[in-house]
Amino acid sequence: MTSNHELFSKLTPENISQFSKQLNASFLFDLIAFIEKSPPKMKFLIFKNLREEKAVSVFEYLSFGIQKEILGKLPSERVASLLNALSPDDRTALLEELPPHLMHLLLKYLSPEERALSIRLLGYPENSVGRLMTPDYLAIRVDWTVKEVLDYIRRYGHESETVNVIYAVDEKGKLVDDFRIKQFLFASLDTKAEDLADHKFISLNVNDNEENAINLFRKYARIALPVVDAEGLMLGIVTIDDIMNASVAKDTEDIQKIGGTLAFKETYLQIPILKLMRKRSGWLVVLFLGELLTASAMGFFQDELSKAVVLALFLPLIISSGGNAGSQASALLIRALALEEVQLRDWWRVVRREIFSGVFLGCVLGTIGFFRIIIWSLVFSMYGMHWLLVAFTVCFALIGVVLWGTLAGATLPLLLKWCGFDPAVSSAPFVATLVDVTGIIIYFSVAMLILRGTLL
Repeated sequence: MTSNHELFSKLTPENISQFSKQLNASFLFDLIAFIEKSPPKMKFLIFKNLREEKAVSVFEYLSFGIQKEILGKLPSERVASLLNALSPDDRTALLEELPPHLMHLLLKYLSPEERALSIRLLGYPENSVGRLMTPDYLAIRVDWTVKEVLDYIRRYGHESETVNVIYAVDEKGKLVDDFRIKQFLFASLDTKAEDLADHKFISLNVNDNEENAINLFRKYARIALPVVDAEGLMLGIVTIDDIMNASVAKDTEDIQKIGGTLAFKETYLQIPILKLMRKRSGWLVVLFLGELLTASAMGFFQDELSKAVVLALFLPLIISSGGNAGSQASALLIRALALEEVQLRDWWRVVRREIFSGVFLGCVLGTIGFFRIIIWSLVFSMYGMHWLLVAFTVCFALIGVVLWGTLAGATLPLLLKWCGFDPAVSSAPFVATLVDVTGIIIYFSVAMLILRGTLL
């Protein structure tokens, strides 16, 4: 580790070629991290000085933006060599992110066999298991002996994405079982694979979405899962590294949506600034238009405000508390839905929990607000002669607004899921804006009930 860092500290654009041998011998993930952090010119020069095998291993783990940048600078022969050497699933992940004209251009660099394979994988729906899978796996027959299986692994295992899991198919190519390699390593050589089979296996359908695949990997703690079509014919496998990448991408997309922006694939520093502004401006405009309703609600109660200016002092406190409670509930439900901890059929259980939570949290905040007004009134003689009624108004308004905020934050993700939309769209800013508008109505409605005949 130390030697790698010492090597990297010595590198300059002028001397990289002198250290090419050390670069090729350096630890893969240290090298990847260094390339990711290097200036654009250094990125290309480092990659240019890597042997083909090392370059392919590094390229597969680089972010999309850097991959695109490197491909744009490499000579055509090197691009062709690199693309043909990439594993099918990693190549598909790269191609599907490119604009159509670039994708078709790079497809021309592939050999006929690799091009046909890439086109087949790209033909599956976007964000489907078919786009994640690789056809490089080991398949055996259950009537083989352990010796035949081990001989087959030695002969063809280097071409497989993983040798930890071996799959058994029948004469038609239909998946019938899967085996851990240790089952063969510790069995006698004349044992039939059939004798080790239990015919219990988990598989993915080629048209399943990525989210379903992520949940199955998480549930069954697998390093690879087979992919089959509607008839059960085995088409490929999905491995844990691809699922981890898909999971990170999905979580990143959800977090971006929760933050109130449109999702983007590039890293924050790599995305063009104008594109980033477009991604952020859409929701900001929508939320701004929503907040205009707040001004409309305030205008509706302007007579009450003119009679009891003291109410305006607590308005930010009331609506921010509701928005915060709603954002909390929304974030909790979005994550619970993503992890399948909550299903749509659990909606009533969610509502009951949030009613209790909303009332409890509202009482906590309302009590704090109530005693704050009392103490300030007694010590500083603030809030006028009807300070006790103001304190009750703030207390009960907080209970109502926080209760409404938690219910809105919890039910919006469920409603969007039921309508077939991404629950992450019910982002914290959206919930906060909704609760701001309705919170004003709740606050002044409570005030009109309690303060009628005194301040109002």
